[in-house]
Amino acid sequence: MSRAARTVTSKDVARVAGVSQSTVSYVMSGKRPISEKTRRLVEDAIEQLTYRPNAGARALASQRTQVIAVAMPFDSALGAAGLMAFIEEITLAARQRDHDVLLVTAAEGVEGLRRVAGGALCDAIVLMEVRTDDPRARIARDLRVPTMFVGFPADDQGLHCIDFDFEDGARLLVAELTRNRRVTVLGWGPEAVERDLNYVPRFRAAAEATAAAAGVELDWVPLHRDRVERQVRDVLAGGSRALLVTTHLARVVHAVQDAGLRPGTDLDLVALATDADATGFPVPVTAVSQHPRDVSRQAMTWLFELLDGTAAGTGLRRVPASIARRGSVRPAP
Repeated sequence: MSRAARTVTSKDVARVAGVSQSTVSYVMSGKRPISEKTRRLVEDAIEQLTYRPNAGARALASQRTQVIAVAMPFDSALGAAGLMAFIEEITLAARQRDHDVLLVTAAEGVEGLRRVAGGALCDAIVLMEVRTDDPRARIARDLRVPTMFVGFPADDQGLHCIDFDFEDGARLLVAELTRNRRVTVLGWGPEAVERDLNYVPRFRAAAEATAAAAGVELDWVPLHRDRVERQVRDVLAGGSRALLVTTHLARVVHAVQDAGLRPGTDLDLVALATDADATGFPVPVTAVSQHPRDVSRQAMTWLFELLDGTAAGTGLRRVPASIARRGSVRPAP
């Protein structure tokens, strides 16, 4: 029977690679360390034979589901684009390890967490939109599957938590504006504050401390999504010429332009925004990116280390902040 007429098995891969069948299994599962030379032989044989292991058989043998659950809201303060960056990277990382992704709405809360973990629906869980007082933190330690928090709950003892360094991001942004004695922060709206999203107080505390040390006053203006432009007009009419924006950047910039003002010439404007969001204007905005893709990649790397038994300990990990200086801040006199 020709190779094209029958299903290729791991035994075929082992024969072509010149290794044992168990070695093929270890390369694919990552359960044991394999030399780079042997790994390459097996991977080349897999590609040559176009081998695709049966997911059901592999899950049965390993007692795994080959599924990563992601608990996320569909009305995130990050917006659709921000959420998509996270989900794309999580899905890509999962598929690279031959896992699928199961989306669980954050509205299910603790019960959703118990359902997917207790029902053996997944191998691990990623939790997004973490609250400062997050009830999921209280039960995550008792779940039978590894759990990764993208964010820092106040009760983080014994948990695995990773996030962008919002504190350092705040310090970098405020430092760009210290030539001004007063800075207006166009910040997250009431919906983010009311939901107790953990990064909001973290960012604000660091910004306040940095401003106080530099003798700068911060005026906080929570942006309401239904009246952003009106709020920006009011701020500008009040004489503010230093803006720090954490949300609705495009609408803020357009409102500034509609007022006949140019960032970098008539006022200083900096933002917490991805590079893609910060550079789509006539005057690119000086910004600190939240690095959603880096956060997702590192979260998934850590999660699979937990699944493979190679991760050490618990704790908090921060993705470093950096600032990209563009043309939206006036040159120093």
